[in-house]
Amino acid sequence: MTPYAYLAIAIILEVVATNALKATDGFTRLGPSALAIAGYGGAFFCLALALRSIPVGG
Repeated sequence: MTPYAYLAIAIILEVVATNALKATDGFTRLGPSALAIAGYGGAFFCLALALRSIPVGG
């Protein structure tokens, strides 16, 4: 898979997790809380895979 595909997946997962975070009600609701945690974890993982190949910095 191309690094830009991993980046796109990371962006989508971050948006999903952020929307789920609004529904957690202070992490008192299990479903949205689990979705938020899994979404952010997946987003960071995909971002790490993408940054292996995408040049950043100078």
